[in-house]
Amino acid sequence: MSSTILREEDFARVSGGTCSFRADDVQQSKDFRAEYDERPKVISPEMMPMEECDDGLIKHLMHERFGSAEMCVDAYMQFLAPNGGASGKHRHMWEEIIFVVEGEGYDLHWDMSYQCEEVYHWKWEETPKRYDWKRGDFIFIPPYTVHQHLNSSATSEARLIVISNRIIKKMGMDWFDQVEAAPKPA
Repeated sequence: MSSTILREEDFARVSGGTCSFRADDVQQSKDFRAEYDERPKVISPEMMPMEECDDGLIKHLMHERFGSAEMCVDAYMQFLAPNGGASGKHRHMWEEIIFVVEGEGYDLHWDMSYQCEEVYHWKWEETPKRYDWKRGDFIFIPPYTVHQHLNSSATSEARLIVISNRIIKKMGMDWFDQVEAAPKPA
């Protein structure tokens, strides 16, 4: 039996062939910068689509699909109907801030705890915390907290501007679950 001591240089030039990754990245960056200069810097209301989804009625204010110069933030306006209007319940790995444009209501937050072992173990509180809000307030949603927005007015619509950072998604944390659909307006 012979024992051979292997050194780093014994493996330095072992490869899976050749490529042009670096040159491609440089060219892609150059192409992107030229294209980026032409991206819109102002998004008009006519460019902002409405969507009826499991989270209720929303108007997209800024979204990656707009192809604008904004590269980091998604934003939408959430409409909550009077007399019991509510968003759906959902959770995501990114934090959110929400500005209350109009109305009053409250949020329900089911905070999460986890253990990091060989496998993540997630657990959400059974009883939500309630946070009351009104026009002019900001609401903070921690990462992966199940949450829902509810309008407490019987006569007036509530409108919320929801802002989140899409960078977390690009980092591989695009965990987004619709836990429960919004109730249908009466």
